[in-house]
Amino acid sequence: MQYFESLKEVVASYLPAKQIGFIQDAYFFAKQAHDGQFRSSGEPYITHPVAVATILAEMRLDYETVTAALLHDTIEDTPVTFQDITQKFGKHVAVLVEGVSKLDKLKFRNRQEAQAENFRKMVLAMTEDVRVILIKLADRTHNMRTLGALRPDKRRRIAKETLEIYAPLAHRLGIHHIKTELEILGFTAMHPNRAKVLEKVVKIARGTRKELIQQILSEISGRLAEAKIDAQVEALEKNIYAIYQKMQLREQHFRSIMDIYVFRIVVEDVDTCYRALGLVHNLYKPRLNRFKDYIAIPKANGYQSLHSSLIGPHGTPVEVQIRTEDMDQMAEMGVAAHWIYNENDELNNTTTQIKTQRWMQSLLELQQSVGNSFEFIENVKSDLFPKEIYVFTPKGRIVQLPEGSTAVDLAYAVHSDIGSQCIGALVDRKPYPLSQPLSNGQTVEIITSPESRPNASWLNFVVSAKARSRIRQALKALKREDAIFLGRKLLNLALIKSSGIESLTDKQKARIVELTKLTSFDDVLAEIGLGNVMSHFIVKGLEHKALLSNQSEANKTLVITGSEGVLVTFSKCCHPIPNDPIIGHVSPEKGLSVHHESCRNISGYQNNPEKYIPLKWAPNIEQFFVAEIWIDIINNQGSLGHALSIINDEKAHIQWLNTEEKDRQIYTIILQIEVKNTQQLNELIRKLSLQQDVVSVMRNIN
Repeated sequence: MQYFESLKEVVASYLPAKQIGFIQDAYFFAKQAHDGQFRSSGEPYITHPVAVATILAEMRLDYETVTAALLHDTIEDTPVTFQDITQKFGKHVAVLVEGVSKLDKLKFRNRQEAQAENFRKMVLAMTEDVRVILIKLADRTHNMRTLGALRPDKRRRIAKETLEIYAPLAHRLGIHHIKTELEILGFTAMHPNRAKVLEKVVKIARGTRKELIQQILSEISGRLAEAKIDAQVEALEKNIYAIYQKMQLREQHFRSIMDIYVFRIVVEDVDTCYRALGLVHNLYKPRLNRFKDYIAIPKANGYQSLHSSLIGPHGTPVEVQIRTEDMDQMAEMGVAAHWIYNENDELNNTTTQIKTQRWMQSLLELQQSVGNSFEFIENVKSDLFPKEIYVFTPKGRIVQLPEGSTAVDLAYAVHSDIGSQCIGALVDRKPYPLSQPLSNGQTVEIITSPESRPNASWLNFVVSAKARSRIRQALKALKREDAIFLGRKLLNLALIKSSGIESLTDKQKARIVELTKLTSFDDVLAEIGLGNVMSHFIVKGLEHKALLSNQSEANKTLVITGSEGVLVTFSKCCHPIPNDPIIGHVSPEKGLSVHHESCRNISGYQNNPEKYIPLKWAPNIEQFFVAEIWIDIINNQGSLGHALSIINDEKAHIQWLNTEEKDRQIYTIILQIEVKNTQQLNELIRKLSLQQDVVSVMRNIN
């Protein structure tokens, strides 16, 4: 009982006797289960679950959460089973305990894989019941408090994980006091010397600030009292990790960070928040564009408050936060407030709770679309600690996005189909690049086309987890679709009969599937398209004379239209364009690469015919293809501009340009331009060659 007394004292302050008895039964059950087990510090193991339960009890959480905290390591570290806990303490408690339990029984290739999968399971359990993460956060908090008993390398690893995952998770759920403690403990464990130095200078700075803080407190309190507004006003101090982050990320000096004085004003209701804001603005001059209304538009984690930056006495920078008592509790407790015990047994459905439910639903969708645990954890990490911007749709809907978001992020935030069909954007009624970050307050209209498909280049600039996962998911589907399409063409080419694949019987298709050890004929076609299976080997494997007889070159030639999809690429070494003689090279996972027949990278292809496929261009291709030309030009004033204007007049688009000095008089201009075919390119080269300052023009094929 000696370890239970401190916990009992806390729960007795808010829970009824029957529920306290339930928790006490869980304590004795856990104590017996962990009998003979000790922590790294040498203390009996039961001290840890009691400490975790106490952290949650101090947050005044419901009895099931406190009970599950006492039992949270029993399934993992003792012979106790899920069924044992269900029978003794009910299904709800058992599900919570199982959600917190780790995956020690599974075998992973390395620690990183185990960590990623553990995190994935934890997040998914959280989507079913957020109390799982509350217990996990309390568990991590106590582990961080007692980190000193571990080896230095283990301390640093756990501290890094805490700062990267658990502290941001607490922030995302709005649990401020847990987030702050985890940050300070994690920073101290990761950088003990830096933490000591910062603690020392903060202590010194605290003494010099005292008089000015008291003056500002008195002036704000006095002005509110004159207006008969009942308010609590307090001065805030940034923790050492927050100071360190600002010094690192913003490259600010310690003095400039500490010179900002932050005050919190807590009032009765929302109307009084805005009245108090007006009074404070009347007292101190507000700074331009430094006001945030998080009451009207709450943060992603449900946080609500008015923030304003002011110029205080003697030009001192002052920041004020104004909120109601309920908002203040939510700012400290976040989603945990939903599970605070109250006598009416009612749940607190708050803005924080609603926003958290939406976020957790997005996590559920995310895990269904990503390929593995590493991808999942990276996407969630990018979504954990967002700085938000707010933009408007043409109909006036406010959409909250992570800072740095683009129109593509917005499109996917509105709906996945809009994202996939996005072809452009209008911002404040003007054309706007898809890759350019959006700013607060802009009105954004997404332009779509039913024929459009997601572009792999979008992954270079989107920032939201939803956009990244949806784009990857769509590209995977497109890659398979294109692989099957190309594989069908390649296998068709390897068969002699004009009907090609159509001539294969179900028995022959089954034989092909059997030969390749795949599960379906579409899988076979996809693997052929990806270059992992060679079509001529399949034909030989069928051992059918009709399929093995020689084919005429005309029938064996594959027609290229330029619109085959992501698995037909036009090689950058030689830049083939329509009307060029071309040859195809099939390689694993890359599909079909189209080369100019004279490309040096495929010289001697006749010696390996099984890896190469004769190709020809379809007639009347309207797409643009990249070609590379080299222009030697005399360095006279205006000569480069004149050459570029000729390229523009010929409707050729410059994709890339570079210049190299050949000698004092002559420069070589290397250009990659988009043209439709060799006729257009040859005409362009002819016109450039006629210019007075142009010494020579040649096409570079490699």
